[in-house]
Amino acid sequence: MAPWEVLDLVCHHLDPKSLAVASCACKSWLISMSSDHLWKPICTSNFPSLSTLKITNPTVPYRRLYVIGCSAAKRRRQTPPKPRLLLDNLIFTINIFHHDNSSSNSLCTLAKPGNELNLDPNGIFKFDIDVDNHDAFEALEDEEAVRVTWNVVLEGWRGVFGMMENCKGKGGVEGWFSEELPSPGCCCGLSAVACSGIVADLKLGFCDGRRKVKKVSVGILSVVNWRYVSVDNALRYLQHFLLPCAV
Repeated sequence: MAPWEVLDLVCHHLDPKSLAVASCACKSWLISMSSDHLWKPICTSNFPSLSTLKITNPTVPYRRLYVIGCSAAKRRRQTPPKPRLLLDNLIFTINIFHHDNSSSNSLCTLAKPGNELNLDPNGIFKFDIDVDNHDAFEALEDEEAVRVTWNVVLEGWRGVFGMMENCKGKGGVEGWFSEELPSPGCCCGLSAVACSGIVADLKLGFCDGRRKVKKVSVGILSVVNWRYVSVDNALRYLQHFLLPCAV
């Protein structure tokens, strides 16, 4: 049996890491260990979706596709860095208007520093903000529309991010207010689920069935599973928009 035939038989019993190391021995080994017939089963079993790229571009070697797949998988497993933005750096400002949104028809205005918010025990970015009662709500009908503006302000007024702007809720006065947020791009360290699509979410709460505002519930939802994202993921998202404004 020729030496190259022995080498070929041995190669079929090596794992991807061993093949990569052995290919560094010399040029002839590099050629032998980079062969598509060796890497095709490895790539197909580990990254079947990448293997189909050979159909669109037959010149791409399976070894290269496997390396790309490993790099992508490693990036997904990386733990994102802690957010540089803290909840204490933020102020929530919320304005609730009558349906015509005129300044004279403001029903409720509040500003809540982040250090005064009670963290959810599950670590999600959702907060109930207590507010004073406002008699203006008593005159509203159940299905009458109100609009909400919600901004997150960086301390010192160094930056402002609009979570909702003149948003009309669903279900009348006691309905939900939701607005899709812009994509943060791929550089803010969010997990794949949280980064796939997020929504600002707000609900008015009343006490004893009366038009007395008791609380405003606010949070950031993930579109994929409609669950609230973690505090850290929400802060990573907000810092993408707020920290570049801080000078």
